[in-house]
Amino acid sequence: MPEISEITRIVHYLNRYLAGKVIKNVVANEDTIVFKDTTSSAFAKAMQGKRVVEAKQQGKYFWIEMDSPPHPVMHFGMTGWITFSKAPEAHYRADMADEDDNKEEIEWPPRFMKFVFEMEDEGNNAAFTDARRLGRVRLIDAPAKDIRKVSPLKENGPDPVVDGLDEDWFRGVLNKRKKPVKALLLDQAFISGVGNWVGDEILYHARIHPEQYSNTLSDAQQKQLYESTIYVCKTACELLGDSSKFPEDWLFKYRWSKGKKKNVLPNGEKIDFVQVGGRTSAFVKTRQKATGGTAVKEKTGGNDEDSEGEKKKGGKKRKIVKDEEDERDGIPVKKGKRGPKPKTEDEEVKTPAKRGKKKAVKVEESQSENEEEESEVEAKSSRKGRGKVKEEIVANGGTPSGRRSSRLQK
Repeated sequence: MPEISEITRIVHYLNRYLAGKVIKNVVANEDTIVFKDTTSSAFAKAMQGKRVVEAKQQGKYFWIEMDSPPHPVMHFGMTGWITFSKAPEAHYRADMADEDDNKEEIEWPPRFMKFVFEMEDEGNNAAFTDARRLGRVRLIDAPAKDIRKVSPLKENGPDPVVDGLDEDWFRGVLNKRKKPVKALLLDQAFISGVGNWVGDEILYHARIHPEQYSNTLSDAQQKQLYESTIYVCKTACELLGDSSKFPEDWLFKYRWSKGKKKNVLPNGEKIDFVQVGGRTSAFVKTRQKATGGTAVKEKTGGNDEDSEGEKKKGGKKRKIVKDEEDERDGIPVKKGKRGPKPKTEDEEVKTPAKRGKKKAVKVEESQSENEEEESEVEAKSSRKGRGKVKEEIVANGGTPSGRRSSRLQK
């Protein structure tokens, strides 16, 4: 997903190729999801003939300041991007330098195009594309200086590169919020522009476990987190999000093989994964140890079975559960899906295999009952027989006891 550095890249190329030029024509495809609070036709009409002054950003949002309102404010979502007909290297996944003469040919108009700006200089076009339609295009009818005072920008926190971050304010938020620190970093109302990989990189350099609650960080950890946030965001933006130029000691270089091969750093340290704030987070547990209160659920990555399958926190056992699973009656259940309800003894015997066992049990019980009845009949018969013998002995002047009758005979 495009994050702070990728948006910086787009703003750079918008200023390079569109600033100071007039939009000669606009072609827009109708999309009631991507065009928010406006329509494709209204958007095209509002942009036609306007001069581009400058492109700017706030975190994951960016906008194009026109020579008069309204101004387009955009968000890429998961797969949005702006493609330039004269700059294939502008894409953040293209590892090509600006001076590369062997530039790839671009299909035009590009697939999944939502709108195209055709500029006054021939062949210089820019298109907003979005395959999954999770991006948003808005028109803000306000003076350019007030764009950040209007929704959706006014609800977002400061951009750590454009605005900078006040360290005292940063620490104050950490102390007030009891939230896994990774989830807090992803909160755009706290800081604009930090997404999943940027958040992981910040915590990796700060040596902080992503699940540790923000209000349990020590003063030293708060300072390190602040400095790491500035360092990672500024470095990534200065490199325009070109990952091929990221420092070799960044976690970013080694985190993407999850599920395909063993995730390790060059020195052999293992990369694990944990679910925090609904996102899969990469971390290195040998470096990022939790020193305070943490969220409950954790997932280990790779083939390594954590020997600390049950971690103790405050005297209580903490079970490691895969993904976002809960445990209900001892059965792992994934969130959003109801797992099998534990069967009662009556329900268990309803399956074919159980019915056979139950039938066998009934047969054994029946046989046992018959054997008891036969034993009882034999006992009664035996008692009756002994009674007759006693009567005969007594009638002959003897005693019920055979031994005593023997003495009498002697």
